[in-house]
Amino acid sequence: MTEKMAILCNGDTSASIMPTLIFGSSGISLDYEVHIFICPAGAKWVLKGELEALGSPKGLPNPIELFNTILDFGGEIVLCELALENKDIDLKDLRDERILIKKAPPYLMDIEGATQTYVF
Repeated sequence: MTEKMAILCNGDTSASIMPTLIFGSSGISLDYEVHIFICPAGAKWVLKGELEALGSPKGLPNPIELFNTILDFGGEIVLCELALENKDIDLKDLRDERILIKKAPPYLMDIEGATQTYVF
């Protein structure tokens, strides 16, 4: 049985997205089933150009590589559906077409049985 990891990103600073991506890619490297939920407060991180604007914080891995690794190796990155209206987000502005849009209840059902849960 694969371990399931749930990660919630609820902030628009590097202090929220970097641990989200580091823990997510670390879970992927351990063959965990990784589910990341981006709340409206952290929604900018799934938009084109935002991770590029962040750059690579000193001493930390490249956030774009981490983001891509999570998706490339089967991790799930979900943007809260409420963010679309709350932050005036158009789906064409998402950085990757593999980003899912869900409400909180379906995400909570997806992470049922998670053995690890992190909030940043």
